[in-house]
Amino acid sequence: MTKYEVAIVGGGIAGLTAAIYAAKAGKRTIVLEQQKQLGGRAITNKKQGVYFNLGGHALYKGEAYEAFRELGLRLEGSTPSIDAYGLWKEQLLPIPTNISSFLQTSLLSWGGKLDLAKWFIKLGKMDTSVWNQISIRDWIETQLHDPMLRNVFYALLRTSTYVFAPELHAAGPALKQMQRSLKGVLYLDKGWGTIVEELHELAIQQGVELVTGCKVVAVEHQDQKVQSILCEGGNRIEASNVILTTPPSISHKLVPHADQTALDTWNKQAIPVTVACLDVGLRQLPNPKHQFIYGLDQPIFFTHQSREGKPRPAILSDNGTQVISLFKYQGPQTDAAKDESELEQVLDVAQPGWQNELVARQFLPKMTVVHDFPHMKRLENPGPSVPEIEGLYVAGDWVSHGELLVDASVASANRAVSQLLNTREEIKL
Repeated sequence: MTKYEVAIVGGGIAGLTAAIYAAKAGKRTIVLEQQKQLGGRAITNKKQGVYFNLGGHALYKGEAYEAFRELGLRLEGSTPSIDAYGLWKEQLLPIPTNISSFLQTSLLSWGGKLDLAKWFIKLGKMDTSVWNQISIRDWIETQLHDPMLRNVFYALLRTSTYVFAPELHAAGPALKQMQRSLKGVLYLDKGWGTIVEELHELAIQQGVELVTGCKVVAVEHQDQKVQSILCEGGNRIEASNVILTTPPSISHKLVPHADQTALDTWNKQAIPVTVACLDVGLRQLPNPKHQFIYGLDQPIFFTHQSREGKPRPAILSDNGTQVISLFKYQGPQTDAAKDESELEQVLDVAQPGWQNELVARQFLPKMTVVHDFPHMKRLENPGPSVPEIEGLYVAGDWVSHGELLVDASVASANRAVSQLLNTREEIKL
């Protein structure tokens, strides 16, 4: 039996990144992915020449962006326009993002506009960690006094974090994510599948063994130490270290006696974040000026992902088809038919007659964005190690120490491998 120094369960972005870090450190590494393709929720589907992510994706210039750059990923794409509208009572009103819209919009009072400008200046240099112990709702209700400005901030924070739980969401991490968004975002040419492809290539170059179509059924441990991984069909892989990049419920299920470990706490405290996603490819836009739309009285977001940018538009089709993504940020109760209808109604307002231009569409009624986030009910931050079992680690979007989305995936992969290597400092590439 081949013995590996590091075995990683899950071949999404966290798993591939952790594998590259481990292999760069000289560790014999294997990745086991249940699906037939790598990438997890970062895959891109192609329909009628149009590249659809699993819901619209934007890469913020945070931990993941920096790590990908250090690893040498190309990250080819376009930075979107900042021109935006707010949807309020079925009307589209400009949100102040530049001098022209600041002066002209009727959305905010003069006092609200000045308050918005003041907070954007403060956010750029603010230590957001001072707000870690209060919720977004408490922060907004105590710091912002203009009612419409509060609606604008709720919308901006929903958009940058995907979380629709202001009474639970810790303000510090959410505001930190807004800081990242102010640095700019990238829409990637041909979707996030390009990140997966580049990480895949890099993993192979580093000597990582990649196995797809392999369902792991148990992480075997003895005397409080990892021994091996048991796969469906009885194949056993011996490993001295295992990194689980699966959701908290799956990680809990894979480890015998997990109820006696920290995995139990992490699983019970996890609150998944989901959205309904509608993506459409249109031959042309009926109303090209509507590029970014924030729902102010409903939890929706509209973005034209392949819009004209500088120096060029993001390439999301092979034939010039324009790609629009819409989200409805969901709470605990969901209704697929209602959510799809509401998103289509937003399209009717923003792009009247869009059905006549339709090339392709994709509707995802309940897409998991992250499996947990920094919230007020959390007892502790997960990982990177499972303290009761030597050699067992976790990484993924839910293993956040304040990061969100793909930044949490990459930062937690870094932490897991760093601790595995018994180093105090995070990996320097």
